[in-house]
Amino acid sequence: MELASKYEPQAVEARWYKYWMDNKMFSSKPDGREPYTIVIPPPNVTGVLHMGHMLNNTIQDILVRRARMEGKNACWVPGTDHASIATEAKVVNKLAEQGLKKSDLTRDEFLKHAWDWTNEHGGIILKQLRKLGASCDWDRTAFTMDDKRSEGVIKVFCDLYNKGLIYRGVRMVNWDPKAQTALSDEEVIYKDEHSKLYYLRYKVVEEPGRYAIVATTRPETIMGDTAMCINPDDPKNQWLKGKHVIVPLVGREIPVIEDEYVDINFGTGCLKVTPAHDINDHALGLKHHLDTIDIFNDNGTISEAAGLYVGMDRMDVRKQIAKDLTEAGLMEKVEDYNNKVGFSERTNVPIEPKLSTQWFLSMKHFADLSLEPVMSDEIQFYPPKYKNIYRHWLENIKDWCISRQLWWGHRIPAYYFTDSEGKRDFVVAENAERALAMAKQKNPSLTPADLVQDDDCLDTWFSSWLWPISVFDGINNPDNEEINYYYPTSDLVTAPDIIFFWVARMIMAGYEYRGKLPFKHVYFTGIVRDKLGRKMSKSLGNSPDPIMLIDKYGADGVRMGMMLSAPAGNDILFDETLCEQGRNFNNKIWNAFRLVKGWEVCESEQPEANAIAVNWFAAKLRQTNAEVDDLFNKYRISEALMAVYRLFWDEFSSWYLEMIKPAYGQPIDSATLDATLKFFETLLKMLHPFMPFITEELWQHIYERKDGESIMRDKLEVSPMTDADAKLLADIESVKLIVSGIRTVRNQKNIPTKDELNLQAVGSNKYAAYNCIIAKMANVGAIDVVNEKDATAATFMVGTDEFAVPLGNMIDVEAEIAKQEAQLKHLEGFLAGIKKKLSNEKFVANAPEAVVAMERKKQKDSEEKIAALKDSLAALRGK
Repeated sequence: MELASKYEPQAVEARWYKYWMDNKMFSSKPDGREPYTIVIPPPNVTGVLHMGHMLNNTIQDILVRRARMEGKNACWVPGTDHASIATEAKVVNKLAEQGLKKSDLTRDEFLKHAWDWTNEHGGIILKQLRKLGASCDWDRTAFTMDDKRSEGVIKVFCDLYNKGLIYRGVRMVNWDPKAQTALSDEEVIYKDEHSKLYYLRYKVVEEPGRYAIVATTRPETIMGDTAMCINPDDPKNQWLKGKHVIVPLVGREIPVIEDEYVDINFGTGCLKVTPAHDINDHALGLKHHLDTIDIFNDNGTISEAAGLYVGMDRMDVRKQIAKDLTEAGLMEKVEDYNNKVGFSERTNVPIEPKLSTQWFLSMKHFADLSLEPVMSDEIQFYPPKYKNIYRHWLENIKDWCISRQLWWGHRIPAYYFTDSEGKRDFVVAENAERALAMAKQKNPSLTPADLVQDDDCLDTWFSSWLWPISVFDGINNPDNEEINYYYPTSDLVTAPDIIFFWVARMIMAGYEYRGKLPFKHVYFTGIVRDKLGRKMSKSLGNSPDPIMLIDKYGADGVRMGMMLSAPAGNDILFDETLCEQGRNFNNKIWNAFRLVKGWEVCESEQPEANAIAVNWFAAKLRQTNAEVDDLFNKYRISEALMAVYRLFWDEFSSWYLEMIKPAYGQPIDSATLDATLKFFETLLKMLHPFMPFITEELWQHIYERKDGESIMRDKLEVSPMTDADAKLLADIESVKLIVSGIRTVRNQKNIPTKDELNLQAVGSNKYAAYNCIIAKMANVGAIDVVNEKDATAATFMVGTDEFAVPLGNMIDVEAEIAKQEAQLKHLEGFLAGIKKKLSNEKFVANAPEAVVAMERKKQKDSEEKIAALKDSLAALRGK
C-alpha cells in the first residue's frame, strides 16, 4: 500500500480501529502470561463524552497499550453505570413531555419506560470512546444493572444484612426535594452562599412585653420549633432560664432549655430548636425529649403539620415569612451573612435535613479494613497527597445511607408481612420465594400475595463499589477462573472527587469479599479547566465537544494535547492549541518517515559519520527508554510522553537524520538505512501507547507485514544502557554545541550555508574523533588545532574549550570593530555595576550566600568576555 503524501487522520483512524476489532486485538482470555487489568470507571449509561472522560480514558489506554507491548495479557473492561438519580430524572422529564407523571404509572410501567430510554440512549459514550482509540475488550462490556451485576448486588445486600452490618432505622438524612430521595453525606456538596441572617422576636411568656431574639438563616422552619435553647454559661441570657417563649406567627408556646452545645457568640446566643429539620437540633431533641414536627413534604413544599403556608415551596416561604414577620413587628433586623449551604450533587438544589426511615450500612468495620492498606502503601496513590484526605474521611466516617426513594435501580430485597401475632415484620432474602419460606417461619399461613417488597432501591454506588469483582462475576462465582486470574486489578485511573464515593468503597468491598486489595495503584487525574483556570461547564460555554476536536485534529493529536497538560493529580489547563501541537507532531512523524523511505539505497561502505551517528542514536534510545520506564513506574505519564516527544523531534529528526542524510540526489548506504528503519520502528513502538493510529499506519509500512499483525502485539524490547553510552552521549552533546556555535557565527555574519568555513580548535581538540560529523553538519572544510587563533576569527566556547571560525574577507573589518567596541562598552558598564555592588560591605554581609556567589560569577564571566573582546579587537586592528 502506497503511503499518502499527507497524513489524513480520519481515513487512517477508522481503518485501523476496524482492523483491530476484526482481529480481536483487544480481546483477553486467561493464559500463562502476567495479567494486566484495568476496569473502566463506568460512566452514566446515557451520558456522552466530555473532556474529563477524554483525559481519564486516554490515560487508561496508554497504560493498557504499554502493558500489551511489555508482553502482558492486558484486559481493559468497559461498562456503564445505571445512575439512578440522573437516569430517573431524564425519564421523568421525557414522560412530562408526553403529558405523563411518574405517579400516574405503576412501578413496572415506569421501569419499562426507563429500560426503553436506556436501550435507546445507552452506550453512546462507549461508541464515542472508540473514536479516541480506546482498546477495551468490548466483548466484556458490563452494566451495573445487567443480570450478573444485579444478582451480585442483591447477594451482597443479603450477606451484609445477615452479618448485622446493614440495618433499617429512622435517622436524620440529607433529603433531595427535587429527586425526592435520601442522599449519602458524600452526595452533598457545600457551597459558599451570600445569605441573610434574620433576627426573630420570640415573646417571653413569663415577662410580658419582653422578647428573646433568635438569629437564623432559615426563618421558614419556625413552624417546626419545639424549644429555644441557651447555653447555661451564657451570662447575657441567664434571665431566660426556666421560662417559655411564643413562636412568632405560629403562636405555639415552647420551653427554654439549656445545653452547652449552643455557641454563645453566634447571633444572640439563643437557638431555635427544630428537631425534624437539623441534625444538631435532632440530637438536642432526643436529649431533651422534645416533640418533633415535620413541616416539609417530600418535594420541599410546606406540609399540613406546619399549619401555615401549606403547599408553598420552602424558598418562596422564606421570602414571604420575612415580610409577614416584619409586618407583625416580630423581625428585629436582617443582616447579610455568608455561610455554607449543602446542595445535592446530582440535582444542584439545596438539600433538606429530614427525619426518615432508611437503610444504612454500618461503616466502622469497613473503615478498619481499608485504612491500613493505603497508609502502608500496599495500595499506592499517585500523587500520594490524597492519602491524608483518604485517612481523614475514614477516621471520621459516618454510616452510609444506602436506600433511595427511586424506582430505577436495584430494588431493596426486603419483604414485609404480618406475623402470626398481627405485627408487621420483614425478612431480607435474595428473591421472593426465599423470602416467603423465611416469612412462613413467623406466619405459616402466608401466601406470595401477602409479601410486599420494599419500594426503595439502592444507592447506585452500592453496585459500583463491587465493580472490580463483579465484572469478573466474582460475587456470584467467587472461585471462577477469571476472578482468580485478573483480580486484583493493576491500576485504577479516576478523578479525586470520587475518592470517597467509589475508590474507598471499592477497597472496602475488595477486602470484605476477596480478602485482598482491588487494585495495586490509583492514579488520580486532575480537573480539566480552560486556559483561564475555569472549570469546564456547559453554562460557561468553555467545554469543547471532544468528538469535534477529534474530527479537527485527529485522535492522536487530541490525545497528545490532553497529555501535554496532564500531570497526575494537578488540574489540567486545557488549551486547544495543544491539540494543534499534537497534530503538528503527527505531521512531523509522517514527513520524517516519508523522507527516510524516499532515499535511494546502495551497497557502498558505511561512512564514518553515519557509523558514529548510528552508535550515538542507539545509545540515546537506550537512555530515553530507561528514562521513560522510570517515569511510567512513577506514573508521571505526561513527562514520559515529553521524553519520547523530545527524542523524536529533537534528537531523531533534528540531529540524527541530519547527521546521516545523503547529499542531494545521492543514495544512502544500506547499513545506515537498515539501522534507521529499526530506530524508526522502535520509536513508533515507544510512541504507540500515546498515539496509536499513526504509529500503526507507519509500522505497517516499514516492513512487509502479515495480515492480522499489529504494532500493539510487537513487544517493545530495548537493551539497557552500556558503560560506553555515557561518554558517547556526552561527547555528542558537545559536538552539537560546536555545530550550533558555527551556525550561530554564520547567522551573525550573514554567511550563506553553502559557503564552506574552516574551524580552529584553540590549544587542543578533544572532539577530533567526531570531525567528520562536524564537517558534514556545519559545512566545514579544515578543522585545525592552533595555538593562536586567526585575527579575523569569530570565537565561541564549548565548556572550557575555545573554538574559532576564521572569517578572512567574509566580514567588513571596520563594521566588526564598531560592533565589538559597542559590546565592550556595554560589558564594561555591566562589570562596573557588579563591582560597585560587591564593594558594598553591607550587601556582602547581609545578602544570601547564593546571591553573593552569583554576583561574583557574573564578575568573573564579564571579565573573561571583556578580555576575549579586547584580544579580538587588537587582532582586527592589526589586520
